[in-house]
Amino acid sequence: MESIGNILLVDDNDDDAFFIEKAFKSAGSLAHVFRCIDGRETLNYLEGKAPFASRGFYPLPDLVLLDLKIPHLSGLDVLKWIREHPLLNRLIVIILTSSAQQRDIDAAYALQANCFLTKPASLTETVEMARAIKACWLQNIPTPVDEKAATAVAS
Repeated sequence: MESIGNILLVDDNDDDAFFIEKAFKSAGSLAHVFRCIDGRETLNYLEGKAPFASRGFYPLPDLVLLDLKIPHLSGLDVLKWIREHPLLNRLIVIILTSSAQQRDIDAAYALQANCFLTKPASLTETVEMARAIKACWLQNIPTPVDEKAATAVAS
């Protein structure tokens, strides 16, 4: 049984974001998908800074889907920041990007990405990817961030 979780999708491409969100719904995921479009906005979301200060409306994610090629801070910079943050460093981060270059794969895993996926080419493949993420990462979510940590990050 799936826990209702929160996914933070970090992607500046509106079409990709639309199809990823649609794929999770088609896969039967109950997860709430929140979106950031660049690296700075992502850090503000994770820190609970304006306009994301209300954890009631913008909860900490259980899983981050992170594109590498985003404005202001790269996905690798965001991943590095997450891994260095004492309250967020165990957050599940899946790199979901167009790149299949070995240097990007190596860099992501060196920064302790939980998984590296190349964006699928079709909606059918995207739904299959969403099903796999749901089965692997969203079943009975063992929340890595407790309520005290969530409050501390927001303050």
